[in-house]
Amino acid sequence: MKINVGVFFGGKSTEHEISCISANQAIHALNTEKYEVIPVYISKDNEFYIGEELFDLQNYSSFIKDPASVLTKVMIYKDGNSVKIRPVKGLFKKELQIDIAFPVVHGTNVEDGTMAGFLEMLDLPYTSCNVLSGAIGQDKAIMKDIFKAEGVPMTAYFVVYGSDFEQDFDAYLKKAEEIGFPLIAKPANLGSSIGIEVIKDSDEFKEKIENCLEYDFKVVVEQMIEDLKEVNISVIGTNEKARCSVIEEVTNGFLDFDKKYQPGGGKKAGAKTPGSKTASKGMASTVRKVPAELEQGQQEKIEAIALKVFHILNAHGCVRIDFMIDRKDQTIYCNEINTIPGSLSFYLWKEVGLDFQAECDELINNALNRYARKAKKTYSFDTNILDNYAKK
Repeated sequence: MKINVGVFFGGKSTEHEISCISANQAIHALNTEKYEVIPVYISKDNEFYIGEELFDLQNYSSFIKDPASVLTKVMIYKDGNSVKIRPVKGLFKKELQIDIAFPVVHGTNVEDGTMAGFLEMLDLPYTSCNVLSGAIGQDKAIMKDIFKAEGVPMTAYFVVYGSDFEQDFDAYLKKAEEIGFPLIAKPANLGSSIGIEVIKDSDEFKEKIENCLEYDFKVVVEQMIEDLKEVNISVIGTNEKARCSVIEEVTNGFLDFDKKYQPGGGKKAGAKTPGSKTASKGMASTVRKVPAELEQGQQEKIEAIALKVFHILNAHGCVRIDFMIDRKDQTIYCNEINTIPGSLSFYLWKEVGLDFQAECDELINNALNRYARKAKKTYSFDTNILDNYAKK
């Protein structure tokens, strides 16, 4: 009997379309001999849709603005020990059952623990990080504070709060000057390089920070390493056991959103971006060197830090952890964690003999095992304090 796998993607996020690309890759990687694959599209209005059209990425441009015109709007609800999908309109419509959720969502309102919270309420097993680790991984300001407290090596940084930026501008500028220009500014809760600004000097500081504040209420400002080697590693597993992928070196420099995801942004052709006429493979199209060229001992150090970060956040599923190496002195800095990385980092795992289909299998097996362990925990008691307030 096949396992019903609901692949959730989209959502009210600036990374909505990127999620569609990553999810479509996963949909076609899942073994259809083992799984009944049910794509579940979350619109930009946070409504759920299903339909055969979701299997082909080339269809997406026809419904992303008006999904109800093509897809079937559904509700998802708990029915005893099962989770069901039911069409919102129409009588005698066939219901579907989901046995496990496979979230491939990116960014705020979904990857930040919101999606995990929804699945927890449904009591449905899922393949990604839990609420807390998802929330911390999405908020770069809190993430960096936790990493700093745990001794994870990072570049100098500070956080700008939009609520007091004008009032405390001079204090923020002083912090920037203490670190030294150039600086990198990032909206605290975005990914895929959206909203990132390079601040070359104090004259640009105010304008660039305000640009970032268009996307978020907080901005992380950090030291920019000018002679930079960017390397990334993926970790897969649970809080009990995890392992590392091969390490990649990004060789085409700093990647903004357009270079990562817009047509022609990478050099390799692949699946179409929703609404585009040319190809993009998202993170899979990045120009990279695999394995990365590293100095002696650097691989072991990066792997150790990556596993430590995974453990600190009590992470689950597949994550990608990004590092920076200063070429001047070979110092290694941890940059950030992506709790549901673009393309689920399949291009890193295939280099160690784990193809995308096998990766999906491992994520599902880990999620089911975690759910079984969780089911043994105590969440309620036989006694009920409300009995004390019952009418006698």
